[in-house]
Amino acid sequence: MQAKNNIEYQRALPDNSLSDFVKFFWHLTNYSAEEKIVSILPDGYFDILFVSINNAPFIISLSGLGTKPIECIIPKNAIIFAISFKLLAAEYILKTNISSLINKEKYLPNDFWDFEPSDLCDFKSFINKVTKKMIEIVNKNIDHRKHHLFDILYVSNGALTVEEISDTVHWSSRQINRYFKNRFGISLKAYCTILRYRASFEHIKDGQLYPEEKYTDQAHFIREVRKYSGVTPKQLAVNKNDRFIQFSTLPKK
Repeated sequence: MQAKNNIEYQRALPDNSLSDFVKFFWHLTNYSAEEKIVSILPDGYFDILFVSINNAPFIISLSGLGTKPIECIIPKNAIIFAISFKLLAAEYILKTNISSLINKEKYLPNDFWDFEPSDLCDFKSFINKVTKKMIEIVNKNIDHRKHHLFDILYVSNGALTVEEISDTVHWSSRQINRYFKNRFGISLKAYCTILRYRASFEHIKDGQLYPEEKYTDQAHFIREVRKYSGVTPKQLAVNKNDRFIQFSTLPKK
C-alpha cells in the first residue's frame, strides 16, 4: 500500500490462471478535501473502473488504449477499484471490440458482473469476486498465434520490429495489423512503441535519463517520451506535484 498527498494506492497481481489476461488489479482512494488533477499516460493496457464518490451510487466504465497523455480529475473522497487488462482480455473475457475507445471511455451497465456497492469496501474481496467471475466466463480456446504474439510483445517490451514478430509467430504482418486495428484501434508498430515507452518508466524513475529499451539514440528516446508524456524524460523524473499518477505509484524495488 502506498500513501502520498492523501492518495492511497494499492496494486495486486492476478491469479496465475488469469495472467494472460490481467496485468494487475488496483485501488485508489483520494482522502483529500480537494480534487486532484493528474495525467494518465499510455501504458499498453486497458481498464475497467468501478468508481464511487462521496458514497454515491458507483459508476462502471471501460477505458480503451491510450496514445497520448489524458488529463483527468480524481474527485475528493473518490474510491476507485480497477482492473488493468492485457489485450487478449478484450476478445477472450469481455468478448468486445475496443477499437473505438482510443483515448476514450464508455459507461457500462450498473449491474455489470453483478457488482454491488458493498463490493467496493474491501480490495481483497473485490479481487476475489472479479477473479471468480473472470474464471467463469473466460474463453480458454485461444488462437495459438495470438497467444504467442502477446507473449513475445510483453516479454520484449515491444522492442522487436513488426517483421521479427511476424516471422516468429508465423502470421503475416498485414494480418496482424488488421487484427490490431480492427480489435484495438491501433497498429502493431504503434502498440510496440507504447510498450517500449512504458518500460522506460522504471529507468527514468531511477534517474537513468538515457535509452534502455533499444531506442536509436538519445534524441529518439526524448522524442518518444515527449510524444506520450508531453514532457521530457527529466521532467517526467521530477514528476512535479505527482502529476503523473502511474509514475508516482510505481511499485518500489
